[in-house]
Amino acid sequence: MKRVLVILARLVLAAVFLVAAIVKLRQPWLLFAASIDSWQMLPEPAVLFVARVLPWTELLLGILLLFGIKMRYIGPFATGLLLIFFSLMVKSYVSGLEIDCGCFGPGEALGPKTLARDGALLAISAWVTFEAFRRNETATETIAATVPVAEFEG
Repeated sequence: MKRVLVILARLVLAAVFLVAAIVKLRQPWLLFAASIDSWQMLPEPAVLFVARVLPWTELLLGILLLFGIKMRYIGPFATGLLLIFFSLMVKSYVSGLEIDCGCFGPGEALGPKTLARDGALLAISAWVTFEAFRRNETATETIAATVPVAEFEG
């Protein structure tokens, strides 16, 4: 039962990263850059770099989470990324900045709802990462999980 919960949690994370990436990739990247710039934390060259790279990173991360590939690497990366997002959100909220979250494109105001959602996602990601290390998963784990792990390690 616990294994099913871990897989479901991983799939939730995959869906969140995939949706976030797709929404950003369907819009002009400069729109996302403006959202990043509103946080007032990065110089312009870094804003432009993040606006171009982050959606593709989220897409790749979502795909890898979806299939459970190399969770001992992907889990900490996802958790670290969510920790950065959450920390920046808390800092901005406490500072009184009235900005868009930018999590799923423009138009979502930063507030208690977005903080609660991202805090929950961070906790889920940390748990999935913990379970990946606890179970010593080094190979692909699929939803069906019908093929023994040793066959993937070849």
